[in-house]
Amino acid sequence: MKIKGKLNKPRLYIFKSNKHLYANIIDDHNQKVLTSTSSLSKYIKNETNQFANCQVAKLIGKNIGIKLKKLGINQIIFDRGKNIYHGQVKELAEATRNEGINF
Repeated sequence: MKIKGKLNKPRLYIFKSNKHLYANIIDDHNQKVLTSTSSLSKYIKNETNQFANCQVAKLIGKNIGIKLKKLGINQIIFDRGKNIYHGQVKELAEATRNEGINF
């Protein structure tokens, strides 16, 4: 089952590679990526010098929450892909919720 965002609710898509973690906010209606952040981004690299782990996932979640608030978005649809809701994915989701984003 493919998860799709709605007109007023973009989709937060999580992708994990072996070393890095990516979070993309996708507007499925217009087929655009609104904003994104990852463990490779400048903000995250300045905060920590590690590959993807739970601490980095929290920073990514916080950063994506701040970017969403700047865009005026407070409702999203969470798409974890084929990843289980555990560890890094869970930490990222909770950090995003702590920034006031609802899903």
